Amino acid sequence: MTKHYFSNSPEATVDELRPLTLDVRGIHLDMVLSDAVFSSHKLDLGTKALLLEAPEPPETGTFLDLGCGWGPIGVTLGKLSPKATVWAVDINQRALDLTRKNAGRNHVKIHTELADKAFEKASSDGIKFDLIWSNPPIRIGKPALQEMLTKWLGLLSDEGEAWLVVARNLGADSLIKWLSEQGWQAEKAHSKKGYRIIRVCR
Repeated sequence: MTKHYFSNSPEATVDELRPLTLDVRGIHLDMVLSDAVFSSHKLDLGTKALLLEAPEPPETGTFLDLGCGWGPIGVTLGKLSPKATVWAVDINQRALDLTRKNAGRNHVKIHTELADKAFEKASSDGIKFDLIWSNPPIRIGKPALQEMLTKWLGLLSDEGEAWLVVARNLGADSLIKWLSEQGWQAEKAHSKKGYRIIRVCR
């Protein structure tokens, strides 16, 4: 699993694409997946829980899909809020390629970029995010996860919200506690099939 998180060009048969159709929040999505990204055969349960339980996004604003994978979150945000500006970032170039492909297949516009470059651009341009949805890569380890969240949550707008999904048995409750200790308002908003849906704001 580590290759999905740490490699820009993971070793896999990247040309073999598998189609997947999804119905999310009344929206039909026509997607493709590959072995080079996380959850390469289906929509993972955590992301599904987030997509079902997070509140309706605003009609407009600047949104972020943090750790986009093949794009189910970003594409869904683009379909739900077509007037919004949606960013999708990942460290895996193949994930970004698939997100772009899936955005095109579903007629939504998404700004995709490698995470480090996107963070540098957002920071230098003074871009703030009104909404962040993420199934964060918990298995990269606590220090790396905390560093990632500290960086990106710091780009929330004053009224912005982040909605995260984390498995209960992978430390969701301790993550809520840590976020609160860093000065964020963090709370468990929902529980669904072993996952916590966490709301974070200033």
